[in-house]
Amino acid sequence: MKHSSILQRTGIWLLLLALCLTLSGCFSIAVPGQSGMTPPTEADTDPVDTDPVGTEPVETDPSSPDFVLTELPVYTGRAYEVLNNNIPVFAPEELTVEGYEFYSPLDALGRCGTVIASVGRETMPAEGEDRGNISSVKPTGWVQASYDSMGGQPLYNRAHLIGWQLTAENANERNLVTGTRYLNVQGMLPFENMIADYVKETGNHVAYRVTPIFEGDNLVCSGVQMEAWSVEDDGEGVCFNVYCFNVQPGIIINYATGASSDGGEIPVDPDAETNADGEVIRDYVLNIGRMRFHYPNCSSVGQMSDKNKQEYTGSREDLIDQGYQPCGSCNP
Repeated sequence: MKHSSILQRTGIWLLLLALCLTLSGCFSIAVPGQSGMTPPTEADTDPVDTDPVGTEPVETDPSSPDFVLTELPVYTGRAYEVLNNNIPVFAPEELTVEGYEFYSPLDALGRCGTVIASVGRETMPAEGEDRGNISSVKPTGWVQASYDSMGGQPLYNRAHLIGWQLTAENANERNLVTGTRYLNVQGMLPFENMIADYVKETGNHVAYRVTPIFEGDNLVCSGVQMEAWSVEDDGEGVCFNVYCFNVQPGIIINYATGASSDGGEIPVDPDAETNADGEVIRDYVLNIGRMRFHYPNCSSVGQMSDKNKQEYTGSREDLIDQGYQPCGSCNP
């Protein structure tokens, strides 16, 4: 599954990239006067689309390394922002039809670095394989808390940089960061599902890289850059380059330490549709048997029986008025 020659070349390329980023100051962005504390507005309730960007064919060659993320996108109420016109950047040797995985060593602060894989059926969990326990890993900034605004759910997940469904990695400290439920479910999961579905359906491979972005010496990453390119069909099946925000609706996070507090405004996506009362209109999936509502990309949706499943477009407030309760997993 892992090929030493590819890993060596990939490792050298990543080390050179890391050296360049260190010399140029990339990903060490000072935020004057904040000391790692997010402004109260950095939280959101807007979900990503169930069919996220990155499914259309492109003509750009991903092996031309002409884009480096030097400035973080500004959070405006969406779970992710598209980078470089949605075109990823991979070295030629990373675009291989042989499955491999590479996880960067932890840095001096114990933080994860870039991870990369050529995801194929051979890297994915075997049929019937169960996900292992990862509670032994304490990523940097792991200061867990629970909030009523989240339905009593914990704020943080041990977020896989490369999802378990893609490489079957369990308690790998080089692959787990402190990530909010919002980052994990609304930001990263739809893109991971896109890759998994494509590989299962075609048997092809997807070059996939995830880079956690830490500002200065912060122990919690501000977000993650996710890049993917389907190899055998030159990006026709999967192609994306996005930045997902490590935020949580209504919660203020101190990224320097991982401490958090309740409160803060929840901005509305400027592109969101609203009704006459100013309430945001979104797509939901209802469980009419249990009287729960979910985001369409919630993992619980796939477990519903057809007789209890119903699609709904409207406001969150209307559903609550009808007696529905938000799902505790996707927290819509």
